Amino acid sequence: MRLGLVTPVVTRHPAHDPPWAEDAGPAEIAAIGVAADRLGFHHLTCSEHVAIPEAAVPVRGARYYDPLATFGFLAAQTTRIRFLTHVLVLGYHHPLALAKRYGTLDRLSHGRLILGVGVGTLAEEFALLGAPFADRGPRCEDALRALRAAFGRRTPRYAGTHHAFDGFVVDPCGVQADVPIWLGGRTPRSLRRALLLGDGWDPFGVGIDALEALLARAREWPAWRERTRPFDVALAVDRLLDPTDAAERAALIDLAGRCRRAGATVLNLRLRHRSLAHYLDQLDVVARELPRRFGT
Repeated sequence: MRLGLVTPVVTRHPAHDPPWAEDAGPAEIAAIGVAADRLGFHHLTCSEHVAIPEAAVPVRGARYYDPLATFGFLAAQTTRIRFLTHVLVLGYHHPLALAKRYGTLDRLSHGRLILGVGVGTLAEEFALLGAPFADRGPRCEDALRALRAAFGRRTPRYAGTHHAFDGFVVDPCGVQADVPIWLGGRTPRSLRRALLLGDGWDPFGVGIDALEALLARAREWPAWRERTRPFDVALAVDRLLDPTDAAERAALIDLAGRCRRAGATVLNLRLRHRSLAHYLDQLDVVARELPRRFGT
């Protein structure tokens, strides 16, 4: 079970983001990235929203760094850690635009990209960007197929229900011809879509009890049993804990164990911290304690 970080500062969510991150910026993001890279964490995350309606800010938060710019900044300062878009909303983009932009990032980072993608739920943002909302599910599925056909290919070709391209050159392109694609979501349908069209499932906003039940049921689905390629399940612990405290460290280890027993191959960590220094101390503790228990 590999350990990834839900990166502080780049996204501010009212339910779990600490006050110190309000005034943090590039220096703090770089310090986190460099430390996580040095300590051997698997990936950092960055989410995507172009603009949040003011009425939605109390629920969704207002700050969302652009993942392409953020990961380009971090790729220049790190050597091993991977970069997970958490998630890109496929309906906002043409698949070739994603293949070109994130393929360039993949090349500049020497193949360290993981594409996390999703259907999207914020109707106001779809309308703002002129993107169709009602049929976003079928559009997402066709975009996934198109993106798979295009990524890492200099002369991509695809003909689908919503997208088609041929006779174009994309240069540079990604170095990973089979870039890992993880699908976000929180429903059985999102998990089925991930099994059929992706390389992993990256759920959010779902408690571990519900996830355990869903994954147990999903193992009986034909889509699960018939897969021939590895499939990642990236779960998050559903409590904010401080691993520098002995009791909370034990609780974190217990929750991580539950995630692993549920079927997690990746753990997305979000911690409870009060400053940058405190967070960096937490990373040291996590990197020391969890790998020896879970084989990360």
